[in-house]
Amino acid sequence: MIGSSVFEIAAVWVRMRRGVGVMASGVPLRDPSSWELAAESITVKIRWVGLGLGYLLVNSGLRKGSPDQPIMNAILTLGAVYALLDTLWSYRGKVFLSRWPLIISLMEAVFIGLLCNFDQGLESRFRFYYYLSLVVCAIRHSPSITLATFVLHALSYSGLVLTHAREAQQLANVGLMLVLMGWVTWASTSLSGLLKGAGRQLSQLNDELQQNQALLEQRIQERTRELQESQALVVQQEKQAAFGLLAAGIAHEVGNPLAAISSLVQMLNRRPHDDYTRERLQMVDDQLRRIQRTLRELVDFSRPAVVQKTMCDVHETIDAALNIAKYYKRTKGKRISTRYAPRLPVIRTVRDQLVQVLLNLILNAMDATDEGGNIEISTGLADGWIEIIVRDDGHGIAPPDQPRVFQPYFTTKETGTGLGLFVCRRILDLTVGGRIELLETSPAGTAFAVYITCDNVRQHAGVVAPAPLPTLVG
Repeated sequence: MIGSSVFEIAAVWVRMRRGVGVMASGVPLRDPSSWELAAESITVKIRWVGLGLGYLLVNSGLRKGSPDQPIMNAILTLGAVYALLDTLWSYRGKVFLSRWPLIISLMEAVFIGLLCNFDQGLESRFRFYYYLSLVVCAIRHSPSITLATFVLHALSYSGLVLTHAREAQQLANVGLMLVLMGWVTWASTSLSGLLKGAGRQLSQLNDELQQNQALLEQRIQERTRELQESQALVVQQEKQAAFGLLAAGIAHEVGNPLAAISSLVQMLNRRPHDDYTRERLQMVDDQLRRIQRTLRELVDFSRPAVVQKTMCDVHETIDAALNIAKYYKRTKGKRISTRYAPRLPVIRTVRDQLVQVLLNLILNAMDATDEGGNIEISTGLADGWIEIIVRDDGHGIAPPDQPRVFQPYFTTKETGTGLGLFVCRRILDLTVGGRIELLETSPAGTAFAVYITCDNVRQHAGVVAPAPLPTLVG
């Protein structure tokens, strides 16, 4: 019995050192109630071992055939009934008579006292049950309950003196027994307090470890996200740099022949010609100028971005983005209308970066609309922010995809890279000084809003957008 209890206590200790102790009943050692259920598991096993040994002592050896044998068997049977109820409660994850621990101590004191009385009195081998009862009580309950249990057991054992003490030697044995019960009470209470204190400390350390683990996982996720965003920016910058080199090469290779052709046309214009020929040469010169203007716009867009903030007009910036977007192949058949609020203040920002943001939103709107679709760009001023809204009547964004539209490498296009909106948000956060939001989206269309501000803007009153201007057809 003692060996069994020691091994159970050791098992509790090992499980608690692992941080998440679980007893046979499946109860984690996290709080006082868990500790009580764990101790209950030990108590149930000790009781059954004790009852088994009791039946063995009563029904074999010296007590076999004794007139008191049936009485002692009856007492052990009552104890077995109580142990069975205690076991059933334990399997249900509860403690039998948990609210009345002194009732349990009183019943055990009476139970052990009766066994000793019908056995051999003060010299009964059942007197060692007092020790086990005190050890179990110290494991399960507070020191005050254990002390009260010691008093009850001392009274129970001392009561045997009235019927069994005949010699002074027996009285001395009673005193020694009481001293030993007091020592067991003190030792088991101290050991239980040490185990409970260590368990609480280990549980606290385990909680801190789990918190640190969660914090570490969160930081790893943040660093991973930052790395992905940095990688996405590098990819975008490399694409823009490659596009710039290609545009510069095209402008150089095409510009020289165009300059020669333009010179020849001007030379021919100086000679006398009839009206028909002069008109045709003028048409050739106009188309050459158009090609040169396109090349200049291409080179301007692809040149290294200027990160210095300057004062610029928002509407001129939008027009610059539209001038570039008109060469996009999907512009054909799309209607683009603008609603510019009058007298908007100039804003201090990085113009080239703002053009890139607006161009990306316009191109996304074109991709989202079918031929004959409408795209509207409106501006306004409210609460110290200039608002630029790009709205289309395309297919919209599915609800599961809406929270992810600004994440890197997320795209719903078959040939998209998933960097456009992410780069727009990063540019607005880091250089332009603004923000971008998904205003609304549905099967009827989508609207994105860009908000930018500066000290000059915050000094002006709100301005609303007027009625739509004439439609621009791609």
